[in-house]
Amino acid sequence: SKISVVHCFYFRGGAELLFDGVKKHQVTLPCQPEPWDIRNLLQWIKQNLLKERPELFMQGESVRPGILVLINDADWELMGELDYKLQDQDTVLFISTLHGG
Repeated sequence: SKISVVHCFYFRGGAELLFDGVKKHQVTLPCQPEPWDIRNLLQWIKQNLLKERPELFMQGESVRPGILVLINDADWELMGELDYKLQDQDTVLFISTLHGG
């Protein structure tokens, strides 16, 4: 049987305001037949963690331009972006570089 995996998600640079101000979420994702990738993860975050204004965090099936995504401190562009398969104990950091006036 598949074991569920534990991950830490961090929201910084103002992104945490969309998540009730909570900067760190320790999450056990539900088991599923296929490995979790970032694409599925973003949908899960949108449905389960995001509290308000999803359009400020997501655009289509990805994050909005201006939100940096780091997987274990590496730019997600180096990791395959949406197709990156999450590993147990991965840390995913979302940093908003958008500053409204």
